[in-house]
Amino acid sequence: MDFHMRLPRDKKEFALFMLIVSVISVNVIAPLITCFELGFSLAVWGNALRVIPFIWMCVVALVLLTYKPAERLASRIVKEGDSFGAVMLANVVSSVLLMSAFLTVIGSWIGSRSIGFEPIRLFFYKWPRNFALSLGVEALVAQPIARRVLYGLHLRADAASAR
Repeated sequence: MDFHMRLPRDKKEFALFMLIVSVISVNVIAPLITCFELGFSLAVWGNALRVIPFIWMCVVALVLLTYKPAERLASRIVKEGDSFGAVMLANVVSSVLLMSAFLTVIGSWIGSRSIGFEPIRLFFYKWPRNFALSLGVEALVAQPIARRVLYGLHLRADAASAR
């Protein structure tokens, strides 16, 4: 029942789900990572906000590119009959694993407005922190909010179709 009520049923709902998750994630994760990199100040936070639209476009593109590989990875972790929570956690871990790996490098390039070797050289130093922050935001904030929105949407749609 949770799978049917809390997850997208069609492409339009998938787009809504992705919009909610990506907007929340980008607006929380990007400034947090930037502030951990450069220090917590109003100026640093303001500079992070200026690049959020570009990072958001990159996130949407990466979600579409990594969706199937993350789904395959998650299917190797869970099995038929596992609980909704277990399946969702496997999906979140799989997608955040792939997304954070790419965005550790690409996000640095976007944020610094230059492409260089430095984010690649420091990848294994920065990626664990980025992964942990992203996993926390995705698992505890962004995806639960998006699933709650879909649940409410499905309740209204199912009630309207029952009339």
